[in-house]
Amino acid sequence: QVQLVESGGGLVQPGGSLKLSCTASGVLLRFNNLAWFRQAPGKQRELVARLDRSGRTDYADSVKGRFTISMDNAKNTGYLQMNHMEPEDTAVYYCSAQSAAAYWGQGTQVTVSS
Repeated sequence: QVQLVESGGGLVQPGGSLKLSCTASGVLLRFNNLAWFRQAPGKQRELVARLDRSGRTDYADSVKGRFTISMDNAKNTGYLQMNHMEPEDTAVYYCSAQSAAAYWGQGTQVTVSS
């Protein structure tokens, strides 16, 4: 059974940092494309960052230069480092492992507020 479990969300002040983790079981992340999505209240889910199997990364324009996606193959865990955070980053963040099938975590709340 495949499980993706996100952690690391919480409340942070504008300008602060958080690091989200996505720990996988039942699937090897290095054989999948890893992606982080987010969904703010009243908005559609949007792609934040993607790391493909060849190591290429893509970022939403709104997070370029502030967020970094990475993976630790030994821990079978993906990460999203978020710096210089803004109130507009407030959302539920989901990780996803995608190849022939798409697997999703349950999401973790991130709130950026003073």
